[in-house]
Amino acid sequence: MSAWTVDRIPDQTGRSVVVTGASSGLGAITARELARKGARVVLAVRSPDKGEAVAREIRGAVPGAQLEVRELDLSSLASVRAFASAYTSATPALDLLVNNAGIMQTPARRTADGHELQLGTNHLGHFALTGLLLEALSQGSAPRVVTLSSTEHKGGHLHFDDLQLERGYAPRRAYQQSKMANTVFGLELDRRLRAAGSPILSVLAHPGYSATQLQSTGPTGLAALVLRIGNAVVAQPAERGALPQLYAATAPGVRGGQFFGPSGFQEMRGSVTEVQAVPEAHDPDIGQRLWTVSEALTGVTFPLPVPAGRS
Repeated sequence: MSAWTVDRIPDQTGRSVVVTGASSGLGAITARELARKGARVVLAVRSPDKGEAVAREIRGAVPGAQLEVRELDLSSLASVRAFASAYTSATPALDLLVNNAGIMQTPARRTADGHELQLGTNHLGHFALTGLLLEALSQGSAPRVVTLSSTEHKGGHLHFDDLQLERGYAPRRAYQQSKMANTVFGLELDRRLRAAGSPILSVLAHPGYSATQLQSTGPTGLAALVLRIGNAVVAQPAERGALPQLYAATAPGVRGGQFFGPSGFQEMRGSVTEVQAVPEAHDPDIGQRLWTVSEALTGVTFPLPVPAGRS
């Protein structure tokens, strides 16, 4: 695995793919490399104009790339529902969903549905999208769901007594909680898919410390300055940061519940390797609790059984 590069991505001809947040950074790179290998890729983006610009760039690099740009605002559950409805109406099967989009360390704001913005966008939007596309995924060929986490999940905690952080909002605290939620979701989804005997794999990945627009579009003040310096001095290029999610999405032999990231110091950069989430993320009771509250907050339920041994 240490020498894994995009050249080793298997042929993706005939596979249908949705990549969220594909208008820049890791999402754009992921869309490009999957299209290069023959996949039909939907760029699910908040700004269709930016998505079309990226699609033109990809077509310039990959003649004949099969791309479609569709609007998706993960901070709006209405937008998530509209996207999923339009996709499933046009395409009965989905082979790969890459839950890549995210925002980081924003000032205190709310989604269109009243949820804390980072939790609502990074976790609740993807939770709802995955649930609404689950039937299409079940019709896919060797289907996978790849959910993007972060090393920041290690400092995170799910504050179930104040999930919206109304009593203690801080940009990084909210981001860490949202990334813990992504990680718990990916692992709990794996447990539920296994319990159902589903062919769908739920896999996690994180990019380490990679230089993308994420660090410059969310944080403000001193945090923005520190991250800008980090991008220049510490971060690895986004092209390398995208490798763990591309590996999770395409490599033969990947198993549900695995987590991939960089191999270097503190998983900040390096070759693709399997990494481990912190113990809290693996706790089935926490997975159950997050699942229940996420269904309540989104109104989306998954047609999957509760794993044996739970009430």
